[in-house]
Amino acid sequence: MKNKMLVDIVKSKNVVIPLYLYKLKDKLDISMDEFMLMMYLYNEGELVLFDLNRISNELGLKINDLMNMIGILNGKGLIELKVITNDKNVMEEYISLENFYNKISLLLMDSKEEQEEDNSNVFSMIEQEFGKTLSPIEYEIIKAWLESNKSVELIGCALKESVMNGVRNLRYMDKILYEWEKKGIRTKADVESHMNNRRKKEESKKVDVFDYDWLDE
Repeated sequence: MKNKMLVDIVKSKNVVIPLYLYKLKDKLDISMDEFMLMMYLYNEGELVLFDLNRISNELGLKINDLMNMIGILNGKGLIELKVITNDKNVMEEYISLENFYNKISLLLMDSKEEQEEDNSNVFSMIEQEFGKTLSPIEYEIIKAWLESNKSVELIGCALKESVMNGVRNLRYMDKILYEWEKKGIRTKADVESHMNNRRKKEESKKVDVFDYDWLDE
């Protein structure tokens, strides 16, 4: 059902998924299907008319499956079912996303605090490896890395590479980061993949030299 639901959403409706919400998906403790349902509701607005037939048709879901997911999201406090009297004095049931917005706001605040703590730790990490206090100019260089969206994780990899090569110098780290950026290396996984590929090439060259049949020449 998971893949089918994703395809049906794309086919039936232009659902916009903000990147910051996708990054917070795991912290919401919901499945991908439940997340996609939340994104559908998010695109509909803060109050969504609880029309099971319309929603199930647009998402290509069975009503029982839809009810089950709504029950899970309601149980986790991400949505709330509200009865509201409309202009014609008729009571209608709506899905409210107010709790979802509040939850996202708290998660964003936590993420910001975590990021600020990580940014602070990177200075200490470099000072510890270099065995000296950073100068004001060195602080500015590191700040420039962070402001250009170099992750703390990637900076840590550049620091490790620099120390392994016996060079404790920010300029050298800057060169490493620059070369990685040119090669599209942006995460720790990218670095590890790049290093593995480089190691295999070096080992391959050694094997080629070792296996060369000089007598046959």
